Amino acid sequence: MIIYPAIDLIDGDIVRLHKGDFDQKTTYGSNPVEVACAFRGAGAEWLHLVDLDGAKNPHNRQINLITEIISKSGLKVQTGGGIRSREDIVKLIGAGASRIVLGSLAVREPNLVQEFFDEFGPERICLAADVIGGDPENSKECYHIAFSGWQAASGITLSDFLTEYQGAGLQHVLCTDVARDGTMSGCNNALYVSIKEMFPSIQLQASGGVRSLDDVASLNTDGVIIGKAIYEGIFSVNEALAIGKHKTIDGRDVIKC
Repeated sequence: MIIYPAIDLIDGDIVRLHKGDFDQKTTYGSNPVEVACAFRGAGAEWLHLVDLDGAKNPHNRQINLITEIISKSGLKVQTGGGIRSREDIVKLIGAGASRIVLGSLAVREPNLVQEFFDEFGPERICLAADVIGGDPENSKECYHIAFSGWQAASGITLSDFLTEYQGAGLQHVLCTDVARDGTMSGCNNALYVSIKEMFPSIQLQASGGVRSLDDVASLNTDGVIIGKAIYEGIFSVNEALAIGKHKTIDGRDVIKC
């Protein structure tokens, strides 16, 4: 399992939002380059980097800071936040990003995003399946894709969303249960199990609610995004990496790529 420590950026600061709400923000520091380097020093290979300024307004994208974080940390970085065009993707790849996370654009303009899969390759694109609603005891069909900064449900079911991109060569999916994001209330394991059952070939990343090392150990996913639990000192990156190193899915070693 790949452990993705997370850095969310607002005006150069490291922040965490509660359920994506900009009015419920906690700041954890003002030196993201130093923090990213510390993650690398702990043994992390990947970083999940979200530009929340760019998510609000692409003209405010912190491209220089993103470039510095990538170049100085030496981490492989998947990054997103308000990607609205091919130009946004090209700039981030030029900054050194290994993978681009696409969310709302994939909901609004699926034909365009499928062109991006063709142009940049499936390894470069991570589809953000941010979900609202649902019942952990029921089918994933109860979950609908959120967009517009998680403020609205699209009406598209999770399974329909993922199926649409399978033909484009979908490899990487980041699924966030919006109701759990930034809450440390536990992971929605039933959701992730159901996704892996229907789409066993995808590399699935879990996001939202991680509160303990037991949560990390219990996940049936190929990767996990961890933010608040690290910043709150619940456990260290080293401890999470130790679990991820030996974590398997259905008895097979998780592919690291």
